[in-house]
Amino acid sequence: MYHPSPFPGLPVSRLDATAAALALIKPSVRAQTAYTLDAPPAPRKLNQNESPFDAPPVVKEAVLGGLREEPWNRYPPFTPAELVRRLAERHGWVAEGVLVGNGSNELIQATLAVTVGAGTPVVTPVPTFSLYRLLVAVFGGRHVPVPLGPDFAFAVDGLVGAAREAGAPLVVVNSPNNPTGTPLPEGALERLLAETDALVVVDEAYQDFGGPTGIPLLRANPRLVVLRSFSKAMSLAGLRFGYALAHPAVAAEIAKAKLPYNVNRVTLAAAVAALDAGEVLARRTEEVRHNRDLLYQELCAIGGLRAFPSAANFVLIRCEARPANEVFTRLVQQYGILVRDVSTGGPGLEGCLRITAGTEDDVTAVARALAEILG
Repeated sequence: MYHPSPFPGLPVSRLDATAAALALIKPSVRAQTAYTLDAPPAPRKLNQNESPFDAPPVVKEAVLGGLREEPWNRYPPFTPAELVRRLAERHGWVAEGVLVGNGSNELIQATLAVTVGAGTPVVTPVPTFSLYRLLVAVFGGRHVPVPLGPDFAFAVDGLVGAAREAGAPLVVVNSPNNPTGTPLPEGALERLLAETDALVVVDEAYQDFGGPTGIPLLRANPRLVVLRSFSKAMSLAGLRFGYALAHPAVAAEIAKAKLPYNVNRVTLAAAVAALDAGEVLARRTEEVRHNRDLLYQELCAIGGLRAFPSAANFVLIRCEARPANEVFTRLVQQYGILVRDVSTGGPGLEGCLRITAGTEDDVTAVARALAEILG
């Protein structure tokens, strides 16, 4: 006889089978919460650190025109040689040390897949991009968190000490850091490479907007991997393209964990077109930097909150006069502005919201709204 089930359409008699199936999933995975974003719709979207500018028309035209001639029934190139050559040339690196991916997140995943096993210690600062911790758990590793210092500055001594104490084979840093906007200080990567034995992965998804880059260190440091993205400054978040720069021998090992044909023809064409439109995109990046600085200045003038300096394309604030969730809700419901509530995202983020630097009009609107809510 069947009885009501907590799973719609699933009888109680099958629950034991479901439990048995779930028991086959690694406990370390079942203990995690999936990376997801449930965001209400709003006219002003300032929650995902996207560019406020769509891809330039010249990029769209190049992609759409070229796709008419492409065979859609054929797989894309296994290695897009021309694109890889262009990326290597862009950074003064070697093509054999360039890997392309379905967003830089895929390359983060591939790098962890070839380095992290059961119990492997992986050092990251906290708070930072939550996907790192999740992937470490999925691969069975042990996350070793190192809290950021005052004003969310990187605790370089702490990172070095934690990596050495744990014997960590991997240190992952995001610079500028998400969600704080903090860049690594000059000399920090050199210290991590010189004072630890770890593979050091620096995720530079936001580096186009500020902060030092690790790319000049690649030639002398085979233990360095640099990740870059076309989702932010290049306005291609909707097409998912990223790449890694590493010593050719290390890149060859990471490539073993990538799925074949991982970047589709549309994205490959868009990436090439974006490189061709470099001057236009560089001007837009400079405009975003200007708007970020303007946003920070406007927020600093508002009572009831604290704004933190940022080298990325967003600004982090701490709500002091009202709870962050109340401010978040009122921004959406009363003003049609969607930001990111990161108040539960890690140590030190209590009461914090992250605001993407949009257009100048966006800056004016969100600053005015926050002044009214917190005033």
